[in-house]
Amino acid sequence: MALARHELSGGDFEHARTQLLHGKWLRRRRRPGEARGRLRDALVSFERCGARAWAEQARAELRATGEAGAAEPPEGPLSSLTPQQLRIARRVAEGATNREVARHLSVSPRTVDHHLRNVFALLGVRSRVELSRLVARCEQLSPHDGR
Repeated sequence: MALARHELSGGDFEHARTQLLHGKWLRRRRRPGEARGRLRDALVSFERCGARAWAEQARAELRATGEAGAAEPPEGPLSSLTPQQLRIARRVAEGATNREVARHLSVSPRTVDHHLRNVFALLGVRSRVELSRLVARCEQLSPHDGR
């Protein structure tokens, strides 16, 4: 309904913002396929408007749906992680708590805990300190600007 009203009134930015919110809503209801279309449209509109911060938010949501090509894949041991696991691993390596990571990625702390357990298992680490060292080592070998 809101999207139809935007089409009548114009306003690319507001339309993109509504697309982003709808895409987020769809993703959180485990409908990533439907969310991707909305999020791609929002991303294109934000880039066209020059709204970089909003475009980055749309890009992050796209990556969270598993969108291929939304981010450059890492090399080395981190390449076995999903995009969401990689984002969580990087935040934890920077010293963030599960709650801080959850707040930043707009997911629940329980979701962060689930992904973090999988990250530890996949990478063969047993502590946040080990994870931090591994991520730092991998980032030095292949710098990644899209954090």
